Amino acid sequence: MEIRKLDTNDYENILVDWWKDWGWTPPQKDFLPEDGTGGFIVYDGDTPVCAGFIYITNSKACWIDWIVSNKKYRKKPNRKQSLDLLIETLTNVGKLSGNKYAYALIKNNSLIKTYEFFGYIKADSYTSEMIKIL
Repeated sequence: MEIRKLDTNDYENILVDWWKDWGWTPPQKDFLPEDGTGGFIVYDGDTPVCAGFIYITNSKACWIDWIVSNKKYRKKPNRKQSLDLLIETLTNVGKLSGNKYAYALIKNNSLIKTYEFFGYIKADSYTSEMIKIL
């Protein structure tokens, strides 16, 4: 497994299709950190496996979100290892950026277990995501 920073082509060429494959509406590029490049993508050889983003804030908290994967990639145990590498890397980037807290909104039970493995704890359950375009 190899991990690299997202580049300007990854949003259009990879991530939008992944979100659509999972039945999700892709977030707008300018809603994502660094206009869609503020995160990492994991590869198994030449195959992209998963990606995610990190928002660095003006507090001691970073926000790790928009984790998405290649739905067609089903190689076990590599799929889990790639998600582990992604979450660990995003968490470490948050810590190295001077943050004291890493925040994540997660609905997928398997992904919740991955976060828990890396020391995340459950907070209150939320029931609604609220976004307003200004």
